[in-house]
Amino acid sequence: MREKVPVYDNHVHMDPSGRNVEAVKEFEAAGGTGLTLVTLPYVQVPITCGEDFGRSYEITLSLAEKARAATRLEINIAVGPYPVLIVPLAKHHGLEKAEEMMVRGMEIAAGLVRDGKACAIGEIGRPHFDVPDDIWDASNRILLRGMEHAKELDCPVIIHSESGTTDTNLSLAEMARSVGLDPGLVVKHSSPPFVTDKETFGVMPSIPASKKYITEALEKGSTRFMLETDYIDDPGRPGVVMAINTVPNKVKMLLSAGRLGPEDINRICGDIPDSLYHR
Repeated sequence: MREKVPVYDNHVHMDPSGRNVEAVKEFEAAGGTGLTLVTLPYVQVPITCGEDFGRSYEITLSLAEKARAATRLEINIAVGPYPVLIVPLAKHHGLEKAEEMMVRGMEIAAGLVRDGKACAIGEIGRPHFDVPDDIWDASNRILLRGMEHAKELDCPVIIHSESGTTDTNLSLAEMARSVGLDPGLVVKHSSPPFVTDKETFGVMPSIPASKKYITEALEKGSTRFMLETDYIDDPGRPGVVMAINTVPNKVKMLLSAGRLGPEDINRICGDIPDSLYHR
């Protein structure tokens, strides 16, 4: 692309068994300049106790270092107990013990942010499918603890939750405010194209970089959002959820079509992630 602009993907995963470094090199070659590397459960580290989360996060940190050594990308790291894990953990250990393990995982994540090894807690939140009330309630307690840590550390939380609705954003904003956390530090992963104040309630949307979603967001006259792929790096499912080069390609498309100018891209891919992750 002719214009020198930042090209930031706000939600990328790397897996030791996947393409990992080769994938982020492809992202850079396509024009990418930075990304948020978000931890996920790794088969290499089954979670059997709270301390296992720390071993899992070390894989994320190691993958980030390898990516930094192989590219010039800005890589911001988010670590946290993946919220869906509470379901199998409760099945095997009972809900009370599962909640304790998840809270311990949250504490370890906060410690890595405190030590400067990560800059966000995530992805944390609630299962994205129907669960029993006791699982739902426990998930909200764990999420609230994560927001308390984020308040103490002045860092973002990246939220994985049920399909985004305005009610979801309202509940997340109210939860954040209840512990004194700025809702602007609550990043809604896989957000619908909700960008107005009446839709976000202050929560920061991270929108899948599809033509449909980007178009809908821009038609509302706001550039207060980030773009993401949620690239999974699963060797058995290449390109899931989106291909790693999607954000660079969409930025090129927006610029060439005149849908956005360099100043708009600078806001979406530069100013907003900078304000979140460089605190």
